[in-house]
Amino acid sequence: MIAWETIDRARAPDGVELVLARRGDEWVVRAAGRVLMSSRAHASEEALASLGLAAVAGAREVLVGGLGLGFTLRAVLDLLPATARVTVAELVPAVVAWNRGPLAALAGRPLEDPRVRVEEVDVGDVLARDREAWDAVLLDVDNGPSAVAHAANDRLYGLAGARALHAALRSGGAVAVWSAARDAAFLRRLTDAGLVPEEHSPRARGAGRGARHVVVVARRP
Repeated sequence: MIAWETIDRARAPDGVELVLARRGDEWVVRAAGRVLMSSRAHASEEALASLGLAAVAGAREVLVGGLGLGFTLRAVLDLLPATARVTVAELVPAVVAWNRGPLAALAGRPLEDPRVRVEEVDVGDVLARDREAWDAVLLDVDNGPSAVAHAANDRLYGLAGARALHAALRSGGAVAVWSAARDAAFLRRLTDAGLVPEEHSPRARGAGRGARHVVVVARRP
């Protein structure tokens, strides 16, 4: 069996070590020793893009929170017209560097698309700054609302975060949130903030394979 090779290491702002590793043509990013993302299981990340954009008529301004391995961004670009603009908010600079370097070919070099702008910031800062600016917001942060481990993440997945999402969306816009598991409390918070949520359960690997993840799509009426 081919052994895993560590390609690079980095620290997230909260101090957690991220490790980029490769085994043959498979790539993973581990956080604190656990696999955070894998190049062999990204169908639900692509579903995040397709479900989120399907909820919006003629999206032109799209915010992607969390770059990952680039698969969500690639799916977004494949669905949008040439006139659209996509902003990626990624908190960890090393993840951006990896997507420009060793990971670039995985998703077809999406960061080289002229429609893309990258901000190395917390997506929560972007949501707080930009009011009624986005047709669609796609979030894949902290493994979803069920994985929130720090009070600071309340600004994104708590009631304050749900209200910020509502305020950042244009009328008729939608947010799509990737989650490893269902979170009924998060659905209630979205509803309380004035959004209309619905759940989807895409497979991690597509074609009926892999674990089921959750994508919550919430529209601003």
